[in-house]
Amino acid sequence: MTQFELAVIYATKMHSGQKRKGSGAPYILHPIEVANIVSTITKDEDIMTAAVLHDVLEDTAATEKEVVDAFGERVLALVKSETENKRRSLPPEATWRIRKEESLDELKGSSKEVKILWLGDKLSNMRSLYRGYVERGDDVFDIFHEKKKSEHAWYYKTVLEYLQTELGQTQAYQEFSKLVQTVFD
Repeated sequence: MTQFELAVIYATKMHSGQKRKGSGAPYILHPIEVANIVSTITKDEDIMTAAVLHDVLEDTAATEKEVVDAFGERVLALVKSETENKRRSLPPEATWRIRKEESLDELKGSSKEVKILWLGDKLSNMRSLYRGYVERGDDVFDIFHEKKKSEHAWYYKTVLEYLQTELGQTQAYQEFSKLVQTVFD
């Protein structure tokens, strides 16, 4: 079994019972979609593995030790590049902006490999957001901790800016850009 296949099994176990915000679909579909998007840009198995694992540290009981022992230091570093400090002692709506600012700081100076991972995640999120936007219009933002459309626009447009130089010519980036424009312009 390949490292990627083992990661799919591990992520499925760790996300067991979780549902995707808004759609109620099994959560594991998101990391699998992220890995699929990433696979259109690179065949690097570590990046595809990190894509399927990108939310395990943030949203499950997975530990850094488990990830590094099973998948190695590089995969752990990639997963950590996508992991927010949730500040669980505070309400998520109170920390949304600072978490996004910290994430953007991480992204801005990151490697192309990290940017590929981010693009996969953010494109998957924008696809989901777009589907909700088509169904509910601006009311789609009511499901999030941050309810202001303008804050989401700031975040996604900044991500676009930070990814553009290295990934702007990819089909995934172009789709992401079109979805951001459709929802936020």
